Amino acid sequence: MTEVSLIRNFSIIAHVDHGKSTLADRLLELTQTVDKRQMREQLLDDMELERERGITIKARAVAMRYKRADGTTFLFNLIDTPGHVDFNYEVQKSLQACEGALLLVDASQGVEAQTVVNAVLAEQAKLTIIPVLNKIDLPHARPDEVASEIEDAICLPAEDAIAVSAKSGLNCEQLLDAIVEQIPPPSGNPANKLQALIFDAIYDDYRGVVIYMRVREGTMRRGDTIRMLAAGKSYEVIELGRLAPRMVPEERLHAGEVGYLVANIKTLVDVKVGDTITHEKESLRARPVPGFKDPKPMVFCGFYPTNSGDFEDLRKSLEKLRLNDSSFTFEPETSDALGFGFRCGFLGLLHMEIIQQRLEREEDMDLVQTAPNVTYHVVLSDGSEVEVRSPSEMPDPSKIDTYKEPIVEVRIVVPTESIGVVMKLATDRRGVYERTEYYGSQRVMLTFAMPFSEIIFDFHDRLKSATRGFGTMDYELRGFQEADLVKVRILVSGEEVDALSFLCHRSVADTRGRKILTKLRQEIPRHLFEVALQAAVGGKVIARENIRALAKNVTAKCYGGDITRKRKLLEKQKKGKKRMKQVGNVEIPQSAFLSVLSAIDES
Repeated sequence: MTEVSLIRNFSIIAHVDHGKSTLADRLLELTQTVDKRQMREQLLDDMELERERGITIKARAVAMRYKRADGTTFLFNLIDTPGHVDFNYEVQKSLQACEGALLLVDASQGVEAQTVVNAVLAEQAKLTIIPVLNKIDLPHARPDEVASEIEDAICLPAEDAIAVSAKSGLNCEQLLDAIVEQIPPPSGNPANKLQALIFDAIYDDYRGVVIYMRVREGTMRRGDTIRMLAAGKSYEVIELGRLAPRMVPEERLHAGEVGYLVANIKTLVDVKVGDTITHEKESLRARPVPGFKDPKPMVFCGFYPTNSGDFEDLRKSLEKLRLNDSSFTFEPETSDALGFGFRCGFLGLLHMEIIQQRLEREEDMDLVQTAPNVTYHVVLSDGSEVEVRSPSEMPDPSKIDTYKEPIVEVRIVVPTESIGVVMKLATDRRGVYERTEYYGSQRVMLTFAMPFSEIIFDFHDRLKSATRGFGTMDYELRGFQEADLVKVRILVSGEEVDALSFLCHRSVADTRGRKILTKLRQEIPRHLFEVALQAAVGGKVIARENIRALAKNVTAKCYGGDITRKRKLLEKQKKGKKRMKQVGNVEIPQSAFLSVLSAIDES
């Protein structure tokens, strides 16, 4: 049993690609948690997508033992975190289970947008922050300038910032001593009543739900009967232990420790991330762990199975992923064009893309995905306010008084020479400039208020292109603001296709409508009759494209004779095509539904 005073719980927070996973590898090596023959790069990034993309998607916990020169052995619980803004909720979950955080900053790139945001999250969680400068062995590293940037941007004393190279291991041992000296031990008491926080969970086909938890107070033993306060369910502890990084069973876990729990939980909805675990006999007097908030999805899209018979399989797959990634939501919906499916909510576009790829790879699902859109609010003529997450939910226009669109505060960190091009990029997307903050002499943070619908698609890519890769951004929802919005209906042969319709600002409705019809004309195959594609706002058609009918030469068999024979055949063909157009169905391929997204990307 490790004394509480010898435990240190910490997280590594940083911007994308500043070396979090590499530093975690070095700490695992220095504490000899993993044998050299088992060691590989980015050890904690065990998901195939994480290794393929080179980014951290899921928070991972690992227990390490560090023996100091004086012979004292400390237990470190490291919770690795993602850096991308779309996985911000994973960072919040991790910080709730820690007392300290290593703020990792690339000594060559300096403070980035997500660096500032993660530091603010750590301050809000009242953690001790240790600034760390990484990649100091690079020839263009500028540790002194970056340290002053940390002080300017985050108001964190950085004169004693630890300069390391996570790749080579330079000064990493000094970092282990700093963790012991600067991060406080947990405040819990093993003798108190049990109080444990669920900060993550996974589903195992053989053992059911495996819970990752941080014990705040008390002691949990194998065989105990526990109760989850929010779910109101009781279970017997079958197995518990530490993650090192593989699961190592233990007889008990006490206050301050981080570990896993198996209790034969087969029902996925019984486990909620952020819930509090206590002993069954003490559950009536137990209080939940404070400070945990449910995520608010920002982007919505529809997931439909290609084969309608796979609807229940898709539901089970989504429930499994929901357990492992509690930051996305889903609920059943129907579409005239696509049948039964689910309306899913995500924190951002990359988050949506990751969930879709995990469904296809891990669950072997074949999906049709509709174009994503943000949440709008609609004020009706009777004064009530309605949330609209898809164009099909839009009320009757005659009952709508005003539209409201989500506004986000966008923070963009760029070199000073890129200020002009970023200003133009933001104002072209209806952004309103607010303020400028300088970090040293070479970097600046610009803040804009922008409609969320203008940044979710390709704004980040355009920013990277305009700043030659040096620009970084972060956003935060500020609220809803009145806007002149319209619903653009896409009609195929006079029939509205709800899965292709979209909401946008009136000023760009014509342009986007035309681009989408141009894409659809390329995607929808030609039929034996002419297919009319139309974009309409209300009852007014704002754009039209025609897909020509397949031509069949019915006069090929007429080698000679009177011209009237050919005319009769052509008239017969004309009448047949007219009748076919009245009763014929237009086949729309899956690729057409995503053409809405690519058309908006280009606008």
